[in-house]
Amino acid sequence: MRLSVVGCGYLGAVHAAAMADLGHDVVGVDVDARKVAQLARGEAPFFEPGLQELLLSGLRSGRLRFSTDPGALSSADLHFIAVGTPQLSGRAGADLSYVDAAFAQVLAHGKDGDVVVGKSTVPVGTVERLSATVGDDDPRVTLAWNPEFLREGHAVADSLTPDRLVFGVADGARDDAAAAGLAQVYEKPLRDGTPLIVTDWATAELVKVAANAFLATKISFINAMAEIAEATGADVTQLADAIGHDARIGRRFLNAGVGFGGGCLPKDIRAFQARAVELGLADSVVFLDEVDKINLRRRARVVELAGELLGSTPGRRVAVLGLAFKPDSDDVRDSPALEVACALRAAGAEVVAADPHAAANARARDPELVTVDSAEEALAGAELVILLTEWREFRELDPARTAQLVSGRRIIDARNVLDPEAWIGAGWEYRGLGRR
Repeated sequence: MRLSVVGCGYLGAVHAAAMADLGHDVVGVDVDARKVAQLARGEAPFFEPGLQELLLSGLRSGRLRFSTDPGALSSADLHFIAVGTPQLSGRAGADLSYVDAAFAQVLAHGKDGDVVVGKSTVPVGTVERLSATVGDDDPRVTLAWNPEFLREGHAVADSLTPDRLVFGVADGARDDAAAAGLAQVYEKPLRDGTPLIVTDWATAELVKVAANAFLATKISFINAMAEIAEATGADVTQLADAIGHDARIGRRFLNAGVGFGGGCLPKDIRAFQARAVELGLADSVVFLDEVDKINLRRRARVVELAGELLGSTPGRRVAVLGLAFKPDSDDVRDSPALEVACALRAAGAEVVAADPHAAANARARDPELVTVDSAEEALAGAELVILLTEWREFRELDPARTAQLVSGRRIIDARNVLDPEAWIGAGWEYRGLGRR
């Protein structure tokens, strides 16, 4: 099929490359000329494992190209809207201006009979509102919503072999033109057995935000248990293991630590609450306010714990391991790791941070933050070590060898991924979150 992807940020670039890999002719359109030039050279503008290879493969095959010219949209029959929906400045709701602009662009350059498919995460009711803007003089298009479920660090695999597909179409009809078009787009994963749910617009919009709200709730739940464990001498990791054996609960996303961040979960749960308020249903999602508060408290707890271990923070050298919000990503949007590093620096600590891929992005957010190229450089002379992003190279640090680099054997395992016995056995004062 001939496809376009409007918006070539994290979601759009991955989706365009994946669709070309599935055999479609794809044009990615974006207003950022620098980003488009990078993508056209086969250079990923952000770190995502496997994306560079996928881009180069698509470009070499001739099935993938990128452009700043909205006129390129006329070459496609099905258009994916994959622009960002960031949090509004000073408000909890989602900024839909990019979605509106992308939709208007497709209407201006598309053809009668084209299918327009949203992938961006939007508040429920957005598709219905967009459909009402299609006037008699606009191209007659068919609207659908196909929410994304990408995990940063695994986005390529999640795009090529999704664990489910959701098609939101008018009235939820399987014989809808948009549903038929999307079935062609995803013919290979559907043939391979990927579960498909064809539903209405509103349900498709809710699927993504509901999934993110559930995951955020699960993470904050175990972090609330970590707060109780710290106060009572219990061990939250053993607690999570025990309740995780219950098939109704499951062990995934029950890892207590410094909490969640990134460009999706925090802003999506806030936008969900804002939309519920608009619908007069604030009480239905009031629990998400506490989910958000618990998550932010864990960041503050790490800073507090650093002060407890050091006695005083000003002038003390602290090695921060990790700045990205999660491993296998260079994303520092709403990153707990970066927030903790900046808070410690603001408190007077001499912070030296290392991250395999996110250091440049972190410095762009906080130019005064000192970053180095390796864990060894960060650890040199440190009086306290804080592991904030669970990159493999940090998880596999040898406690005895690490002890030779630092000036004080104190470590905060803010992701609870280290072996406490090994570190304590090597003479370290070890502190996990919610652990004895």
